[in-house]
Amino acid sequence: MNIKEIIRDVPDFPVKGIIFKDITTLLKNGEAFEFTLNELYNLCKNKGITKVVGIESRGFIFGGALAGKLGVGFVPIRKPGKLPYKKLSETYDLEYGTDKIEIHEDALDSTDKVLLHDDLLATGGTMKAACNLVEKLGATVEQISFVVELSFLNGREKLKTYDVRSLIQYD
Repeated sequence: MNIKEIIRDVPDFPVKGIIFKDITTLLKNGEAFEFTLNELYNLCKNKGITKVVGIESRGFIFGGALAGKLGVGFVPIRKPGKLPYKKLSETYDLEYGTDKIEIHEDALDSTDKVLLHDDLLATGGTMKAACNLVEKLGATVEQISFVVELSFLNGREKLKTYDVRSLIQYD
């Protein structure tokens, strides 16, 4: 199955000049969803993963499903103000300004081998911040996975010390 053909391009979203890769067309197609989940699972099934960490919000979709398929726990990384317990935060640079993500301070420990998942790799800033949070908690980032990679934005460069996998790339 060619999932690239199922993902919809939305021109000028969120701003003029951007072509947004919309995975909702993939999510609503049961066969494509299952195919994508199985492909992501095949990338990580022999890595000894103990936790899947998904980044808000689209990273929760396949991240949660992967955790279930692997038989391990799921840990959310969220935007500020969304987690109810004690948390660690990481601030990272955007093209124009900064942003922040958070994780519960008791979500992981030094025994955890983590699969970090998000739907799309663009510049890599959010995922690098997520890696920093996982490592601050003493866990090991075993692998990072994405459904889509925008290769022309060179996000992999920020993640070059990690095992980064993506199912499809746009050059």
